[in-house]
Amino acid sequence: MNIEGIIAYPITPFNQDGTAVDYDALTQTLEALIQHQSAAIAPLGSTGESAYLSWDEWVGVAKKSIDIIRKRVPVIIGISELTTAMAIKKAQMAQALGADAIMVIPISYWKLSDQEIYEYYQEIATATSLPIMVYNNPATSGIDMSPELLVKLFQEIENIKMVKESSGDIQRMHRIHELSQKTLPFYNGCNPLALEAFCAGASGWCTAAPNILSKRPYHVYQYMKDGNVQAARDEFYSQLPLLRFIVQNGLPKMIKAGLNHLGFSVGTPRRPIKPINEVEFAELKALMKHPN
Repeated sequence: MNIEGIIAYPITPFNQDGTAVDYDALTQTLEALIQHQSAAIAPLGSTGESAYLSWDEWVGVAKKSIDIIRKRVPVIIGISELTTAMAIKKAQMAQALGADAIMVIPISYWKLSDQEIYEYYQEIATATSLPIMVYNNPATSGIDMSPELLVKLFQEIENIKMVKESSGDIQRMHRIHELSQKTLPFYNGCNPLALEAFCAGASGWCTAAPNILSKRPYHVYQYMKDGNVQAARDEFYSQLPLLRFIVQNGLPKMIKAGLNHLGFSVGTPRRPIKPINEVEFAELKALMKHPN
C-alpha cells in the first residue's frame, strides 16, 4: 500500500442529544473530505471519538464509512484498545467489512514494556492480513514508542507497513528515516509540524484539518511535491494559527464546531467532552475566515 498526501480524519457526528450516531451527517462529511483531495480517509481515530462509542456504534461507523467511500480512496480504520483481544476483534471486523488498512495504537493503564507492545502488534498482525499503520501518540495513549521500536516492528512483522508519528518531535522522524534506511513510510500526525515533516521525508500528513480547511492542507503537500517550497511555506503559515488553536483546545470539539459553523450539523462531542464556549467559537470563526 502506497499512500502519499493527506490522510483525512473525520468526526463521528451525533444527533442533538448525543445519544446516537447521525449517519446522514456522516455521509455528508465523508463526501466533503473526498472532494478536498484526501489520499485516504481514516475513520474512528481520536477526532472520531472512537473511545466514546459502543461496540455497535463503532461497527456502524466503520461499515457506513466503507460503504460511502466505495473504494474511491483507501479507508484506514482506527483501533485503540487496552486489551489485545478487543484490538484483534476490531481488526478482524474491519477486514470483514472491507477496510483497506487499520491504524492501531496501544493504550495503557499500566505502563507496557517494549516487548509487551511488540507482542500486542504481533498478535494483531497474525489475526488479520490487513496492512497496519502503527500509531504513536503518547499524549492520548500514555505509551511512547521510540523510533527504534517502530522500525523493529516494521522490519520484523510482515503486515506492518507504515507509521503515524504524533509525538511532535521532528528528530524522531529523522531517526525513523535513518534507522529504516528510507524504507519505512512515515506520516506526520502533529498538525503544527506538517511543513517540517514533509521536509524530513514524510509520505503524508494525517489530519482532521480538511474538515474545516477544505483543500488547503492538500495544497501544502502538493506544493512540496512540486518543489515549490516558498508556496508551501506561505500556505502552511497561513493555516498555522488555526492548526495550533484546534490542537490546543481539543480536536473533536473544535472540528465539530467548525463543521457546524459551515452548515454540516454534526452535533457536539459526547460527554464528558464539552462543546466550545462563546469566546473559543468567536476565535475559531475568525481563524476560519482565511479564503480557501
